[in-house]
Amino acid sequence: MINIISSSRYQINRSQIKEQAKKYLDKVAITEDKTVNIVFVGKNKMKQISLQYKKENVALPVLTFSYRENKDPGNVFGEILLCYPQIVLLAAERNRKVDEMIIKMIDHGIKNLLA
Repeated sequence: MINIISSSRYQINRSQIKEQAKKYLDKVAITEDKTVNIVFVGKNKMKQISLQYKKENVALPVLTFSYRENKDPGNVFGEILLCYPQIVLLAAERNRKVDEMIIKMIDHGIKNLLA
């Protein structure tokens, strides 16, 4: 299962994100009984999380937390945190569409879940 958590201020295409994330998860054989949360956060929140868990005082575009070893009943496989403002900047730098960059960051996040 894929959960998308986002503020209404971020313009995201939920159906496209779910579809692409499902394709990536299917490709790496993560079954639908596992839950992956895709969470969109702002710059300040990402900076706070990055400082707490990575000891880096910077808003990263993507952070991944794997819960594969966790035996929790919710069956959460992992979480992919995406910093929407950073992704917008990254898309502009690379002359890409924001939706395209979001999908690229989710792919990157899924690869990190498996590492």
